[in-house]
Amino acid sequence: MTIIDEDAYRAVQKPENPRNLGSAPAFFSVWDLHAYYGESYIVQGVSFNIHEGEIVALLGRNGAGKTSTLRAIARLDSPERRHGEIWLDHQPLHQMKSHEAARAGLQLVPEDRRIIPGLTVEENLKLAQIAPPQGWSIERIYELFPRLGERRAQEGVTLSGGEQQMLAIGRALARDVKLLLLDEPYEGLAPVIVQEIERTLLEIKKLGITTVLVEQNAIAALKLADRAIILDMGQVAFDGTAQQVLDDAELRREYLAI
Repeated sequence: MTIIDEDAYRAVQKPENPRNLGSAPAFFSVWDLHAYYGESYIVQGVSFNIHEGEIVALLGRNGAGKTSTLRAIARLDSPERRHGEIWLDHQPLHQMKSHEAARAGLQLVPEDRRIIPGLTVEENLKLAQIAPPQGWSIERIYELFPRLGERRAQEGVTLSGGEQQMLAIGRALARDVKLLLLDEPYEGLAPVIVQEIERTLLEIKKLGITTVLVEQNAIAALKLADRAIILDMGQVAFDGTAQQVLDDAELRREYLAI
């Protein structure tokens, strides 16, 4: 039995299914997504479309529902704690379990990175390739992140914060990724490392991989992104170009406090 609050659910205006708005569905669509975090009703009818190859910054104040939205998309919460449709490349992710969504091409890099203790850099990458479908080869990942190649025999959890972030992204690329979800990838990193991660994301974009970026450093995320989606109290408050947000000081003050 669902634990979604039906009265609260009905109180949120249900948008039109974004897959019906045009002649063809978007590469990635979220429609009328609702989700809980603990006992709190956090995600309240979120809907948006993303085109293939875009970098989209998912922004908002603390508690706006950004991470909860990523978790619901990645199927990390139990089915009775969410409602809505999620489509990736014509595949209904909302009908899948988390491991099935991963096989369909969705990869989440969480804020805590989840590097596996006791395994080297290379073992962490090889572990990601055990289950099909495989993505990049390990040598290709080392070409993108030369530091990882230099430290391939080092235990992953002993790397610096920036190197662990590279390993977490590399591990996602080791799968056949179509949609990359990044939760606070710049957290705790020095500016020079942030710039290196940004260069990496631009290289990934050139390969056509679609990326959703949740980041408290909103200005850095906006300068990297094509589009911005701003959440406020669990709902979409803005959906437009990243440049529109950079140019609108009032919008940034109201929803991002910057």
